[in-house]
Amino acid sequence: MSRILIIGCSGSGKSTLTRTMAARTGLPVIHLDEHYFGPDWHEPSTSTWRSRVAKLAAREEWIMDGNFSGTFDLRMPRADTIIFLDRPTWLCLWRVIKRTLRYYGQVRPGSAAGCTERFDGQFLHYVLMYNTTRRAKILRTLGEQKNAGKQVFILQSAADLRKLVASR
Repeated sequence: MSRILIIGCSGSGKSTLTRTMAARTGLPVIHLDEHYFGPDWHEPSTSTWRSRVAKLAAREEWIMDGNFSGTFDLRMPRADTIIFLDRPTWLCLWRVIKRTLRYYGQVRPGSAAGCTERFDGQFLHYVLMYNTTRRAKILRTLGEQKNAGKQVFILQSAADLRKLVASR
């Protein structure tokens, strides 16, 4: 394992697992949110973002977390291991609300510089609808990746997470 991609709904535990896996493997961490957003949540153009992601994915070693499914085509071919945190909607929503309250008005760890935590109705709706609108397509894509010889892990519980971390 030299390039690990961690995906899943916001609040699923991507950043926490990334930090844990980095401590165990020594691989450098890439939190995509830190590279996507500019100050005050400014978003780059699609071409700028894709160029940025291509450069990040081209590195020899990494643990990369973040959804940004529009760049799966750049990241998945480079990853040798893909971990999907397939967690229930209620848990992700609860964690997002909890972290928003904890870091409200501050820049939380793993977030971009100048992006203070805030309540955002569109973002909460995204989390609420993630499993309904995105999960099936992600599972199909992961099936394709597994058929292409990638290591694919679909983790649905805390026990699944502990088992994976212990095995690494």
